[in-house]
Amino acid sequence: MHLLRINPTAKQDLFDIKEYITDEFDNPSAAINVVSKIVNSYEKLKEFPMLGGDLASKINIVTDYRYLITGNYIIFYKVDEVYVSIYRILYAKRDYTKILFVNKNIEGNEEHDE
Repeated sequence: MHLLRINPTAKQDLFDIKEYITDEFDNPSAAINVVSKIVNSYEKLKEFPMLGGDLASKINIVTDYRYLITGNYIIFYKVDEVYVSIYRILYAKRDYTKILFVNKNIEGNEEHDE
């Protein structure tokens, strides 16, 4: 079984999701329900780390990110021998490639300011 690591940015994503649903829809119980479903989904990755898809097969960027869809959200994570590391949890209709790869060009090479 793998160990689970949650990146601080992913923790903030969960907080923002809960806050958005609570504030915009005035529905704190729905917010808790959505966040609970997301957490339950990524908890499964401890036992089944390859449960999600390979992101590189969906986009034209070389990456070792995997993704798992939960409702309207996508969990982005990476797997090594010991850990499943959750990096981001994003609303599915956002431009997640731009968010995840802000400093990379389309071939996956890092861009450098000159």
